[in-house]
Amino acid sequence: MGCPPRRAGVARVLAVAVPAAAMLAVGLWRLHRGGMWRDEAVTYQVARRTVPQIWRLLHGVDAVHGLYYLLMHVVLAADPGHPGEVVLRLPSVCAAAVTAGLVAVLGTRLARPRVGLWAGLLYAVTPLVGHYAQEGRSYALVAAGATGATLLFVRAVRDGGRRAWWRYGAVLGVTCWLHEFAVLLLLAHAGTLALARSSGKVWRGWGCAAGGVALSLLPMVVVSHGQSAQVAWLREPDVETAQELLRQYLGPTDGVYWMCLALGLLGLTRLVGRRGEVTLAAVALPLAVLPPVALMLASQLTPLYVDRYVLYALAGAPLLVALGADRAGGLLGRLWSRAAAPVPRSRALTLAGVLAILLAFSHQVPLLRADRVPGTRPDNLGAVAAAVARGLRPGDPVLFLPAHARGAELAYPADFKATRDVALAEPGPQSGTLYGREVGAGTLRRRLAGADEVWAVVEKYAMVSGYRPRLATERAKLEVLNQQFVLRQEMVIDRVALRLYVRPIRAGSEESGLRGGDGGWSRPRG
Repeated sequence: MGCPPRRAGVARVLAVAVPAAAMLAVGLWRLHRGGMWRDEAVTYQVARRTVPQIWRLLHGVDAVHGLYYLLMHVVLAADPGHPGEVVLRLPSVCAAAVTAGLVAVLGTRLARPRVGLWAGLLYAVTPLVGHYAQEGRSYALVAAGATGATLLFVRAVRDGGRRAWWRYGAVLGVTCWLHEFAVLLLLAHAGTLALARSSGKVWRGWGCAAGGVALSLLPMVVVSHGQSAQVAWLREPDVETAQELLRQYLGPTDGVYWMCLALGLLGLTRLVGRRGEVTLAAVALPLAVLPPVALMLASQLTPLYVDRYVLYALAGAPLLVALGADRAGGLLGRLWSRAAAPVPRSRALTLAGVLAILLAFSHQVPLLRADRVPGTRPDNLGAVAAAVARGLRPGDPVLFLPAHARGAELAYPADFKATRDVALAEPGPQSGTLYGREVGAGTLRRRLAGADEVWAVVEKYAMVSGYRPRLATERAKLEVLNQQFVLRQEMVIDRVALRLYVRPIRAGSEESGLRGGDGGWSRPRG
């Protein structure tokens, strides 16, 4: 006998609500880390511009993030004061909670409530998900849109109506405008249709929706292709890259990883159902595999792969693991019944699965806790700005080398208040650039001619011997500092160094020295 309709309804609601609440709690935990890193700082400073200024910027850089910047413009404008890191990251936290709930809905509708509950909870406790749930970037929102589009895709395959395909195409189209690589989700859905051996009518409906998505994305593809120099730092992915992604999908710790891998493989036992039937495995496997594999293969020609670009594909992994756990529970139940032992009740099996997920979560809590420390990001611009506030006085000249080191000033302008940005000709919002337009080499030399000391905010790679920047102004910064000044003091914070340079005539009367690390910073007086 099945569950009474009321009880079954409560089970479905709890299967969705519990993972969403768990993800919300994980996302809010230590949300204020104490500092933005550079990508978040870009979101923060661009979103605080006017809409015309954002529109002008997108013609030169970051077109792929344009819709997200406009969304964050509305979010930050809702705080009339000085919005900070928590407000910046809240949309990602909420999006991650929505995604956990949508994963649970997929598992519930294509299998049963406990599969949805387990899959949603597994998604919520995955460290990679928790990481991007606390990023002021678009990736958690893209994951929510992609999972929602997948749910609408399943509905459209079952209903077959034109309106259902239209809704699917609309949601996926908006998601692709949040990040263009969400278009790879179309490959996953095509794989699902192939596994389901869908009819020609279904393929035609999906093809029309997919064509509409592709056509709507063409303007962004054209513009972003012209801005491809922004990802020139990427390298070709290799086998180790794929192995690392699998670890991130299933769990970084060994015990969790191997158990989830075994259960995920077990979940593939019913990959293909009746002709035209969309099984959970047929949705989850292509979702988890095809987008990242396609991007890795394309990156062998032109490097484009970063794990966050296909974060949305991670949703397939917990669905497979939860399905495998359900299969394992069914196998154990049949073994117990053959042994004339009491068969475990459904509630007991569901609770056992939840406890197992909590155990896996406890193994990964140290990773989640460490991820909430600013030092785990590539840099901490809040710490750089705080060091500037302690060391600099009003009117002190500051150089940023290269220009994008100005991100700390743009994210924390109060800490740079009253300092003099020597190289800046026109701020970013007015110039339509991320970091502002700088003066020419000759003007820079004239501005520095009367300075007895200069502070420099320097990227670590710019301190390497032999570094030769392409732009004349950047070369002039290096030449003036190295030829006319001597290094008096230094503090290195992650990938950024704060340096004080003084002219030799002043340096000769004081003891030369360096100071590293992030403590005990004091400004030399002379």
